[in-house]
Amino acid sequence: MYGLWKPRVLGAWRMPAHGPAILAVNHSHNIDGPMVMGVSPRPTHFLIKKEAFIGPLDPFLNGIGQLKVDRQSTDRTAVTRALGVLAAGGVLGIFPEGSRGEGDFASLRAGLAYFAVRSGAPIVPVAVLGSSERRGRLVKGLPPLRARVDVVFGDPFEAGDGSGRRTRTALDQATERIQKQLTSHLENARRLTGR
Repeated sequence: MYGLWKPRVLGAWRMPAHGPAILAVNHSHNIDGPMVMGVSPRPTHFLIKKEAFIGPLDPFLNGIGQLKVDRQSTDRTAVTRALGVLAAGGVLGIFPEGSRGEGDFASLRAGLAYFAVRSGAPIVPVAVLGSSERRGRLVKGLPPLRARVDVVFGDPFEAGDGSGRRTRTALDQATERIQKQLTSHLENARRLTGR
């Protein structure tokens, strides 16, 4: 990432130094996940759509510990593997919106709340800004070479209400709390970076 673009990483010290953690990353461009993997202070295992595991990318993504997920159904294998990462004290990366979009955390899927409440792992909000501002001249699908991309880590927070409940209502309430925290972090990151 540092060879192709100019990442500016802010707040990486906020990432817990050990123990399980969940990175909740906004997603507006294909390079957002690789950018966070490349600049994160700890190895990160992202849940990545199974369609990305094609050709030479399949053994590469598996080899670096990324998790294949079928977004069309409840993928029990992916859920078990993701919970295993957290149980082993690792870092799980999630795009809570489920797919690329505006990257504004406007519509969250329930997966993030489930993993956070089930594992008790803190959520670290991460805003990637600048990856979709301009298109490159050489490769239209990527930001221009040497363009600045900001990656802003926020303060970790707990998604649950402390009761340990995992009911549908508890997950819905956790999703609301998460959305407020992520939206607030994104606003702060934009203000901090001027983007």
